[in-house]
Amino acid sequence: MKLGFIGLGIMGAPMCGHLIKAGHQLFVHSRSQLPAAITEAGATACASNQAVAEAADIIFTMVPDTPDVEAVLFGDAGVAAGLSPGKTVVDMSSISPIETKAFAQKINALGCDYLDAPVSGGEVGAKAASLTIMVGGPEAAFERVRPLFELMGKNITLVGGNGDGQTCKVANQIIVALNIAAVGEALVFASKAGADPAKVRAALMGGFAASRILEVHGERMIKRSFAPGFRIGLHQKDLNLALAGARALGVALPQTAGAAQLMNACAANGEGQLDHSALVRALELMANHKVMPD
Repeated sequence: MKLGFIGLGIMGAPMCGHLIKAGHQLFVHSRSQLPAAITEAGATACASNQAVAEAADIIFTMVPDTPDVEAVLFGDAGVAAGLSPGKTVVDMSSISPIETKAFAQKINALGCDYLDAPVSGGEVGAKAASLTIMVGGPEAAFERVRPLFELMGKNITLVGGNGDGQTCKVANQIIVALNIAAVGEALVFASKAGADPAKVRAALMGGFAASRILEVHGERMIKRSFAPGFRIGLHQKDLNLALAGARALGVALPQTAGAAQLMNACAANGEGQLDHSALVRALELMANHKVMPD
C-alpha cells in the first residue's frame, strides 16, 4: 500500500520502520532530520505534509501534542490540502479528545475517514511492535487499517467513535503516572529506612504489588537510568489533558493532580527531557534522600 508517515521521533521512526519491512511504500516527512534508517530502508522523503497526503492513501501522524497535530493537518502545506476523497488519516499521537473530534469533523468534510489511535508501550513497545493501540473512529475504517496496526502493535482495540481512543489513552496515562508515583514512594521509603531497594523490588515482584511499572521503572530508579523512553514533558502534557477533561466533566482526580505536580517539579528543575520514571527525583528531593546514589 501507499502509506504516509509524519513524525519520525523516538516512537514514530520504529513504527514507520515496521510498515516498510512489511513491504509497504512509505512517503515520509518530519520537522527534524529524517532518521537514516528510514531513508536507507527505501522510504520517500517528501517536502511537506501536503506532499505526503497527495502521495499516500493512508496517512499516519505521530507528533507530540495537540497544536502539533493541528499544524500538521491544517497548517500551511498541511495534510488536509493534499487529501482527496476516500483517503484515511490516522493520528497516533496522544492529544486532546475534544480537539480530536473537531479534527475528525474537518477531515470527514473532505470525504476522508479519520481514526484517532494513540498508543501505549513506549520506545520499547514501538521497537518490538508490541504497542497497545486504542482506536476511535468508524468501524469500517478501523477494519481497513487493522492489518497495518497489527504490524506495529499487539493489543488493538476499537474503543468507540472519534475521540474515544484519545479518552482511553488519557485514562492509561493516569494509571501509569499513579503507578510510577507509587513505586517511587515505596522505593524512597525502603531506601530511607535502610533496606536494599534492589532486594525490596525483587521481593515485591513476587507478590500482589508486582506490576510492569515496578519491573521496568523500578529498575530504572535503582540503576539511575533515566534516558528517555517516554519523556516527563510528554507525560506532563497527558496529565494536563486529564485534568482539563476532569474540569470540563466536573470530575475530581485528586491523585492525578498530585502526580502532575510531581512532574511539574521535575520539569521546573530542568528534568522534563528525562524518562517519566525520573518522577522519583521529585520524591527524593522532598525526602532529602535518593533511592540509590547517582
